[in-house]
Amino acid sequence: MNAIVFSPGDMVRARGREWIVLPSPSEELLNVRPLSGTDDDAQLIAPALETSPVSAASFAAPTSDRLDTQDGARLLADALRLSLRRGAGPFRSAAHLGVEPRAYQLVPLMMALKQSVARLLIADDVGIGKTIEAGMILREWLDRGIVDRFAVLCPPHLVDQWVSELGEKFDIDAVAVTAARARGLERGLPTSQSLFEAYPFTVVSLDYIKADSRRDDFARACPPFVIVDEAHACVGNERGKHQRYDLLERLAAEGERHLLLLTATPHSGDTVAYDRLLGLVHKDLQGGPDAGDSNARERYARRLAQHFVQRRRPDIQDGWDEQRAFAKHEAKEAPFTLTGDFAAFQDAVLDYCLSVTERAGSDQRHRRLAFWGTLALMRCVGSSPAAALSALRNRLGGMAEEEAIEPVVFDAEDGVLNDSDVEPATASEHGEEGAALRGLIDLAQTLCSRRDDDPKVRQLVAELRPLLKDGVKPVIFCRFIATAEALGETLRTIFPKHQIAVVTGTLAPDERRVRVDALEPHENRILVATDCLSEGINLQSLFDAVVHYDLSWNPTRHQQREGRVDRFGQRAKVVRSIMMYGDNSPIDGAVLNVILRKAEAIEKATGVSVPMPEDQESVTSALMQAVLLHRGGSARSQMAFDFGPGAELFERQWRDTAEGAKASRARYAQGALKPDEVLPEWRKMRALNGGPQEVSRFTERALKRVQAPLEASKGHSLLHTDFLPDIMRERLQQRGLKGTRRISFEDDPLPGITYVGRVHPIVAVLAETLAEGALDPAGADGKALGRAGVWRTRAVTQMTTLLVLRLRYKLVTSGRLNRLLLAEEATGLAFSGLGQDVALNAEGALSLLEAEASSNMDESARIRQIEAAHERLSAYRPAIEAFAHQRGEALSHDHLRLTEAAGGGATVKVTPVLPADIIGLYVLLPEVN
Repeated sequence: MNAIVFSPGDMVRARGREWIVLPSPSEELLNVRPLSGTDDDAQLIAPALETSPVSAASFAAPTSDRLDTQDGARLLADALRLSLRRGAGPFRSAAHLGVEPRAYQLVPLMMALKQSVARLLIADDVGIGKTIEAGMILREWLDRGIVDRFAVLCPPHLVDQWVSELGEKFDIDAVAVTAARARGLERGLPTSQSLFEAYPFTVVSLDYIKADSRRDDFARACPPFVIVDEAHACVGNERGKHQRYDLLERLAAEGERHLLLLTATPHSGDTVAYDRLLGLVHKDLQGGPDAGDSNARERYARRLAQHFVQRRRPDIQDGWDEQRAFAKHEAKEAPFTLTGDFAAFQDAVLDYCLSVTERAGSDQRHRRLAFWGTLALMRCVGSSPAAALSALRNRLGGMAEEEAIEPVVFDAEDGVLNDSDVEPATASEHGEEGAALRGLIDLAQTLCSRRDDDPKVRQLVAELRPLLKDGVKPVIFCRFIATAEALGETLRTIFPKHQIAVVTGTLAPDERRVRVDALEPHENRILVATDCLSEGINLQSLFDAVVHYDLSWNPTRHQQREGRVDRFGQRAKVVRSIMMYGDNSPIDGAVLNVILRKAEAIEKATGVSVPMPEDQESVTSALMQAVLLHRGGSARSQMAFDFGPGAELFERQWRDTAEGAKASRARYAQGALKPDEVLPEWRKMRALNGGPQEVSRFTERALKRVQAPLEASKGHSLLHTDFLPDIMRERLQQRGLKGTRRISFEDDPLPGITYVGRVHPIVAVLAETLAEGALDPAGADGKALGRAGVWRTRAVTQMTTLLVLRLRYKLVTSGRLNRLLLAEEATGLAFSGLGQDVALNAEGALSLLEAEASSNMDESARIRQIEAAHERLSAYRPAIEAFAHQRGEALSHDHLRLTEAAGGGATVKVTPVLPADIIGLYVLLPEVN
């Protein structure tokens, strides 16, 4: 006797209960989900091994033994809609998103859907939401069954950030693969198995993977979907390639591999490096926009439009009418004047530095060390007496290598963040410096004991007082560890009512995150940090202002600092940034005039931020010359430097950078999807899955039903999880939610208030628990929702039978990849009088539940009405089936509309699984006047 074959969407009975069949890994196994459960409850069953045979089952229609009110009917309909995670619409990932995406963030997803193999370079500005854009594509590919493994490659300081973002925003549990964690992951694995095969979802440190043996292992076992964050860190420049780039070339060579490259760093006219990135995305982009004949250039332009997306913040705000997506940025400068002993100390150090450079002689190495060493020392002096003291002691202690001084002077990154916040050792080989250094050390120690008198500290306090009074929560960025730690101690004394944390490179990346997160419960908070936090940990949920206590010598670093706070998801209406500098400081003056002002002018002229030119000799010469001019140095001193063409060369490089930026905007211009192509799809997605209004309505009603109502507060609501029924409270605790939380259903709430959207844990737990209880009352916690009801309303003129339906569909994809998927949808149908034709469908039918009941009826009358309606259900079946087929055709068309395009995307056929499940049965009677 042949075994019964079940397919996705079928209902079966096994082990004494009903299940829904999901796509299974093999013909011998059934992947099933409990009728009243979620995908997390799915199990694999081997029918041949079951003691009782697996049999077909049907869904029982509502009966009159479990009546409920109109409020119960509303709750059941919304709970069903919000608990479904296998959406039937073309954006299958929408039901899993823990973030409310903006319309412009759908552009990369829609571009990827038009490709048979997704390959994109996403180069949006800092803070626009590249992680969300890439995550939505990944989630969509997982939910469509296109891939079942992926890896994110990123700099080490971004690993934990990615793991967190994937879990919170996309419901994906990935493991971090770093040098420190890899051994533990490999423990217990067979020697022949790679950890990338054992763990399907990984976030991998680029530093870990770049070693030859690890690159080979990863390339061999690489998943079919790869995201590369900070992709510019893998390219190298005109002087050569990186080991990382070699790896990416190997990964890109596999034509079926989906590849997303993310970067926000401008290429500043370095077309060679940028073309390498684009060449990884598609071979037609390898030669650059100007290569070949007119046909090749036209082909390049077409490919670029298909595989490249780059938006600046003004593009989003103006072109997409997204003024609310980002806070208003108010920038301010806060100059201060060094006086008294603090000014004298600066002058003494500067005189010392000039004497050192004069003694450097003609030897190129000695001159370079002297220039760089004195600039590094002056940076420390300009930062704080504490940083100066540490640097002077380090200088007295011994020589420093060029490699150690260089990143301190130039804020060098090599494409990734460099934790060079330690004060450098900058000693020269001249032994006669010892006495002078000890004298400067004594002066620095004296000033360290007088921090409250420091004009720089006083200016900072003057700037902070009005901001803190208004509830602003600032991040203060310092250049050096000693400065940050000393400033933290000082601010704790001055602002004792504020919780103040200091985060520097002395902490491991995970410890930095813990220290930042510990500030969340404190309404009054201040964070003091070095540039170890200018990338890697998003701060927009806890802070709304940035203070540049120390100037960065790399203009890109200022953008990175502000980008931690001024980014998508910032809930404050205004983000402030304050740039501090000494107006009588030679070193601050030099940096302002030589670097920062020029970078600002270029950005205003071109609309893009550009990094500093890479010629460090010319940068050094230009800075030293500016210091001398500010200082009023003698002719003898200036001649001793023999600057030659360095400063003039640097000026030319800045001009070339500006021209390169202008040219690149035209060179890489492309016509990505326009708002009118995307906005309709975005609105459809919100309507199908429930937007903020539906979520708010359901959550408030559900909490009231379970006797844990929201408490209204100014501008938000208070959620008291301790009052919830046991099952709900335990589920929330497992997801990190307990106690009282301040929440809002608006997708841009004020700082400190949690946005509650469709897949927020409280909504998910309420919806799943109430829906499960209605379908399986025996397992409900408390009184379960009924599935039938009768009431009178002025919204109908004759008896109306309303059905709340759950439609299941098979999605069959055809093309390169043939797959069978299961989708679900909650909807409704309404029938007037005793007729068998549909009077209202979908939203029109469900809207009747929102029309207020005018009166109730006695129980016996309600039972009679429901029993009569139950008898009519068989007559409604043809109309239900016809509606299900119509929806399948409409959904097939929606999928086709998004996937047809260049490269030949797969087609999708959506077919209903019948019979449909009748979840709710309600009779609405006209009010008798």
